[in-house]
Amino acid sequence: MKATKITVRRGEQADLPAVHALVHELARYERAEHEFTASVADYRRDFDAGYFETLVAESGEKIVGMALYYTSYSTWKGRMLYLEDFVVQEACRGQGIGRVLFDAFLEQARQKGCRLAKWQILDWNEPALNFYEKYRAVIEKEWWNGKIFFEAAP
Repeated sequence: MKATKITVRRGEQADLPAVHALVHELARYERAEHEFTASVADYRRDFDAGYFETLVAESGEKIVGMALYYTSYSTWKGRMLYLEDFVVQEACRGQGIGRVLFDAFLEQARQKGCRLAKWQILDWNEPALNFYEKYRAVIEKEWWNGKIFFEAAP
């Protein structure tokens, strides 16, 4: 795909199907498609309730990347922005779209007065690790994730 002008803007309700499709693409890339169970209806409900925000990257009229994040809290640092998912369509990677989108996410954190931006990376995802290394991000290897799954809420 030829590099074109990229626009990053705040995501809207109408963008959620495209955001959902990008997360689905990410789930396939991470070899976890079977774990991707959230629906577009879930996204719409939770977006309207303010559980998350998005930034979308557009090339022309098409959404080619997105960052989905929410405000969280660090008892050690204070307010933080947690980047839940960040993805650029596979066909559009390597064109600087990720950099523009990630910079916009970091600017959102600054504007919200956050002291920390945080996210997770799979240990085998070398392209992502290399990307974040360029930002001099701290990649923690001593903390393990804990989680408990619940049935989907009505």
